Parts: sequence; structure tokens; C-alpha cells
Amino acid sequence: MHSNSEPHFFGRRQGRKIRKAKTSLLERFLPQVELKKDNTISPLDLFGVPVRSVCLEIGFGNGEHIAGQALANHDTGFIGAEVFKNGVANLLTLITGIKQADDVPEEIKLLPDRVDNIRIYADDIRLLFAKIPDHTLDKVFLLFPDPWPKKRHAERRFVNPDNLKEIARILKPGGIFRVATDHPIYKTWVLRQMHQNKDFIWTATCGKDWKNPPADWVETKYQRKAIREGRRPVFFDYRRL
Repeated sequence: MHSNSEPHFFGRRQGRKIRKAKTSLLERFLPQVELKKDNTISPLDLFGVPVRSVCLEIGFGNGEHIAGQALANHDTGFIGAEVFKNGVANLLTLITGIKQADDVPEEIKLLPDRVDNIRIYADDIRLLFAKIPDHTLDKVFLLFPDPWPKKRHAERRFVNPDNLKEIARILKPGGIFRVATDHPIYKTWVLRQMHQNKDFIWTATCGKDWKNPPADWVETKYQRKAIREGRRPVFFDYRRL
């Protein structure tokens, strides 16, 4: 049941049964790194280590990209939003290394090569937008979102005027909004929506700028699957004016 002020979420919140080790991580470790929608976000003070910049990934899937970005950028804080409980559990596995129920220690910690620069919002990002101050974030990632390809479902696509208004508000001037997709309908949709939006400018100067992954890209399981099935991803970087 949704209140009038809460947006309706289309999609799954849980898939196959979650194994014991991941259930333990959700119950015992997620609260250590979780953001609640009633939290007031003070991004530079949000993490367990000092950070110089903050990025947001919307719908992080299985968590490979945000986990890889956080590992490569210890002085950057990463907020990951994901409603799919299985994906949240997988990210916790990636950052703790715990895969088997017998391996769950009394005190769950990050892997030794990681720092405490990830925070997880395990719900619809639209519920958190209002808690993020203006001009706070350096990058926002939206990677392989559900394309909702049927015309009657177009209003469900995340790239829309309302969400773009919020992303423009929370990004710093000069910040990057990155969208990746392997779906031709969503590709066309994003190009049209972003062309009509006056808060952003497309950074591409030639085809290779958006047909090839960016220099700091972290490959994902979904990306590999798309390529195996003959769908070539595209990567759009838009700079906040």
C-alpha cells in the first residue's frame, strides 16, 4: 500500500531465496552501512573514512560496478540505491568476501583491501532525493536500468523530466550523469530526453566516446551477458551545466 506522497515502484523487490550467509549479512552487516530514508544526508561526513567527493549509483544490480569503483577510489564516497534485496545481499558479499554460512564470523568486517566508503540505500532512490542537499554529488550512475520497452510503460522509465530535475539539483556544476544501456529503445529515449533538458550537455565528441566504455568503467555481469547475447551497450556521459 502506497501513500499519496510515496511513488509507486514497478519491479521486483526480491528474487530467488537468499542463502544463509547472505541473510546473515543482511541482518547483521547491512545496518552498519545502511542509509534510512529519514536520515539527513551530510555526504562528506557519511562514511567511515574521510572523502573528498561523493557519487551515487541508482539501481546497482549485483553491485559489481559500485564495489569496483569504491575499491579503486578510496577517497571517494559511494551511495548505492537498490530495491532488489538479492542485489543488496550480493554487494555485501563483494565487500566482505563472505560467501558461506560457515564463514560468517562473530564480527563482520570489510575485506582488508577495502575502506569504509560505501553506503547502501535499500529502497527506491526517489524516496531519498529530498534528503540529498543541492549540488552535493560529483557523479550519478544509472547503469542498465529497466528499459520498459512497451510504449504504454514509457512513464515508468527512470530517465524522465521529474527524475532529471532531481539529478540536476543534487549534482555539482560540472558533475557527470552517466547512463549505460544495451536496449535500442532506451538508447533513443535517453538521447531524446537529455536533448530536451537544458541542465545537461552531452560530453561526446565522436562515436567512440559513447560506443566504448569510459576510462574508469567497471565491467558488470549484466554487461557481459548483454554482449554474449549480441546486444552492444552504449555509455552516455552528460555534464551538469
